[in-house]
Amino acid sequence: MQDVLPHSASPYPRTRSRDAISDLANRHWIDDGLFANMTLILVSNRLPVTVRRIGNRLDVQPNPGGVAAGLASFHRELQARWFGWPGNIAPGETKEVTARLEREFDCVPVVLPHALARPYYAGFSNGTLWPLFHSFSTYAKYSASEWEAYRAVNARFADAIVRALRPSDQLWIHDYHLLLLPRLIRERVPEARVGFFLHIPFPPYDVFRLLPWHREILQGMLGADLIGFHTYDYARAFLGSVLRDLGLDNRIGTIVAGHRAVQVDVFPLGVDVAKFNSTSIGPSAGRSIARLRKGLEPSKLLFSISRLDYTKGIPEGLDAFGRFLELHPEWRRKITYLLAVVPSRERVAEYARLKRAIDERVGRINSRYSTIAWSPIRYVYRQLDFDELIALYRVSDVAIITPLRDGMNLIAKEYVAAKQEPRGVLVLSEMAGASKEMREALIVNPNDVEDVVGAIHRALTMPPEEQAWRIRAMQERLRRYDARTWATRFLERLDDAVRLSEDLTSKRLSDAHRKEIRQAYRKADRRLLLFDYDGTLVSLSVNRETALPDARVTGILKGLVSDSTNHVVLVSGRPRRDLEKWFGELPLTLIAEHGAWVRDRGDREWRSTLPLEEGWKVRLRPVMERFLDRVPGSSLEEKDFSIAWHYRSADVESGTLAAKDLVDILTTLTANFDLQVLPGNKVVEIRRSGVSKGTHFATHLAREPWGFILAAGDDWTDEALFASLPPSAFSIRVGITASSARLNVESEAAILDLLESLVASTR
Repeated sequence: MQDVLPHSASPYPRTRSRDAISDLANRHWIDDGLFANMTLILVSNRLPVTVRRIGNRLDVQPNPGGVAAGLASFHRELQARWFGWPGNIAPGETKEVTARLEREFDCVPVVLPHALARPYYAGFSNGTLWPLFHSFSTYAKYSASEWEAYRAVNARFADAIVRALRPSDQLWIHDYHLLLLPRLIRERVPEARVGFFLHIPFPPYDVFRLLPWHREILQGMLGADLIGFHTYDYARAFLGSVLRDLGLDNRIGTIVAGHRAVQVDVFPLGVDVAKFNSTSIGPSAGRSIARLRKGLEPSKLLFSISRLDYTKGIPEGLDAFGRFLELHPEWRRKITYLLAVVPSRERVAEYARLKRAIDERVGRINSRYSTIAWSPIRYVYRQLDFDELIALYRVSDVAIITPLRDGMNLIAKEYVAAKQEPRGVLVLSEMAGASKEMREALIVNPNDVEDVVGAIHRALTMPPEEQAWRIRAMQERLRRYDARTWATRFLERLDDAVRLSEDLTSKRLSDAHRKEIRQAYRKADRRLLLFDYDGTLVSLSVNRETALPDARVTGILKGLVSDSTNHVVLVSGRPRRDLEKWFGELPLTLIAEHGAWVRDRGDREWRSTLPLEEGWKVRLRPVMERFLDRVPGSSLEEKDFSIAWHYRSADVESGTLAAKDLVDILTTLTANFDLQVLPGNKVVEIRRSGVSKGTHFATHLAREPWGFILAAGDDWTDEALFASLPPSAFSIRVGITASSARLNVESEAAILDLLESLVASTR
């Protein structure tokens, strides 16, 4: 819920020149045919309009503020359809309201009975998710009945959308009210193109896990193809929670969930700079502001505007202003602080207490410092219309925007965008998402009174030249990344994300692929089969010593090697003693330590492909041993040519984060040495460089005329083998992920099923 102030301006301008987003819709999307038949479907809790019964007629008014106001500017320009809750509607009016909203506004109302709407909206959405996601956990309540209402409303949204969804449609879901919706859509329409954007912060894991249903929330969000956040801090918090709760790591923001790839990225919401900068002030607002300025002379005007909410830091801001007047008596009667608070949820106990706290502080400061001719604070408790807002932005000297926690805060951006003259200073909380972009503002910690006091003093004494370069720099950045750029980039990235998932799906081993492999296998007179061991023929085990080949694996290998036309090769990171113990009696070629040791089939002796040199181990072993203390449950495995740090038994998040640190450290320490750092599946290994899992094939086996080649592996160390194979080879990556392998399977069980079918096909 963004801090866009309610106003009476229509979200559908009567005229508008073709701009970036409409250009995209009319030029890029249609010219290349990609979106020619596509409808963009916007989904949010509320529609951009609210329907009310006034006398004998239905009145439709803009739904002010929040996500609805932010999206409404390009809703019509993209010819989008919008699904959302229209507010409380009498049961007998549903048909009439639905027809009018669809006909006049391209909106599809999702009507909710009052008994369901209240626990969903006021209850779970705003009584649980809102405080928790803003890290105000003491305000959050955990009601099972409200959770059930939240689930039920998300399901109603899914049912309504699915009835209208076409295969080519693009679905863009917004905000915390609908966190379960992406997965519900995915379950009903697996091929749907789904984007999700969270407009509020995502909390740290230690806060998020207080929610009893935190795993369901993550699973719901992961139904999307693309998940967007305002800042990298929020994206990192989400990725960390996914890792700890669901055990799913990411590669540069890509999470593989089942057979799909989910992209996580950052898209800071902008504002319509041209609108705020060029809109002329109406006569009424102009007269009001003129009277205000005349009454202030020669004072400077400071202002703060926010919705009544405990996340906005209003009492803390008042405390800082009172402290400023105490420490800087020279500014008394020379400044006026206009505090505008927009009413919100006044019937909720926390908000009623907040309102009293604000009233008391305003009264206390004004009582202490006012004179007959001057009051330090002018307090407005109502909505400001758009003209008043623009006028206030333009004439004010200092904006004090100091929320305790805020997803973005568009007021800060609107203030800068509205400045026609480069004059004015923005004091901005570092807890607002906008602070990550608006670095020329005076960034403060809203909990540090002295910090805010110092920023106010600096703002009031800042030279005009410094004000000008700061405002111009921020305006230029806002122009480059405005609201339309935000929407354009999100939708383009959504298309990229969908294509990646489609690529993974197209590579998934299907019945047709199995049939093709079996036919090629039967026809070939010379066959080469190359397999990794851990994660390919056997499941990855917490204790690698227990990952033994069972009777099924042994039986499959015996069946394959019993056919004289087959040459079977095990290519593993395991030490040679393990492979010898388990498979030494079978006529297999065994390759250990990622290619460092080779034992050809029919040969009892191992040969090394690298000179054995262990001096480097003495230097690096202590470094890796320190990670044993850092990550309980981790272990070291020393081999002839390598040392491996395993963390399968460790806490998933601490192990994964430590692994990244270890890779960085080892890479730095070995930059000038003939060593290679290999991050694998729950393991980091450092080894002598010079060979890989693909080396033996490239130097020996590739010379032979194979009629059939099949290779399977489960992590990136197997990619060297896949890359060395000819295009005609069947290469399979276990685990649905981006790979140079031709095909993907979800688990080692699928590999064993395939191999059993190959053995049976030639009997």
